[in-house]
Amino acid sequence: MLVLLPPSEGKAAPEAGAPVELAELSLPGLTGARRRVLGALVELCAGDEERAAGVLGLSKGLRGEVGKNAGLLTAGARPAGEVYTGVLFDNLGLAKLDEAAYARAERSLLVFSGLWGAVRIGDRIPPYRCSMGVKLPPLGALGAYWRGELDAVLPEVADGLVLDLRSSAYAAAWKPAGAVAGRTVTVRVLQEREVDGVLRRSVVSHFNKATKGRLVRDLLAAGTEPAAPGELVDALEQSGHRVEVSARGTDRRPWQLDVVVTDVH
Repeated sequence: MLVLLPPSEGKAAPEAGAPVELAELSLPGLTGARRRVLGALVELCAGDEERAAGVLGLSKGLRGEVGKNAGLLTAGARPAGEVYTGVLFDNLGLAKLDEAAYARAERSLLVFSGLWGAVRIGDRIPPYRCSMGVKLPPLGALGAYWRGELDAVLPEVADGLVLDLRSSAYAAAWKPAGAVAGRTVTVRVLQEREVDGVLRRSVVSHFNKATKGRLVRDLLAAGTEPAAPGELVDALEQSGHRVEVSARGTDRRPWQLDVVVTDVH
């Protein structure tokens, strides 16, 4: 099973140590594209700070991220699973997994990135600020830039069930197609509440990340590696989640599962 995750906008603080080695990252077919994006980002941030902040969509309180980006070539790198923070990764709790579960995470998790395209959690990267929605000179919109690069690489590793938990901006960078689409599953989180005596459901926005983090944690901890959408539904239900199939997949469209919760936190 391959699990596709969005990154977090916030990153763990940088640490001393060796810088990133692009040739050592997973998915080596992306090395050239990564080098171009990294070079363009460093060049942008080493120039006019106000212009760089505008391109990256940074508020005044985040202007310090420009200087950090300018130093990416020499900044200390650490495993991506330690760099990414935020609601999804906090609830995923990689540091709390036992050795076997962590090994499964290293094999199955793929985090999408505006800077790196996609990385595995064991890949050593420095903290950075560059979302997939950025239009990075001279490369243009990163979502479109990465689409062609990822189309050439990901079908080779997406040879089984694909659990796609990405947000829309990162999902736009690679859309499973053909046979891969038919074995891809997306997840929508719905909250069920009683309103005036009637059960109503609404889509969970911010807190859907917490639920998705817990889903992945439970799958990793249980040691289940489903090979088909039906097996994934069974595995999630066995972990205590309430799951419904809302759309079956085809060669043009992934499956969609609804995870129904009563509380959001």
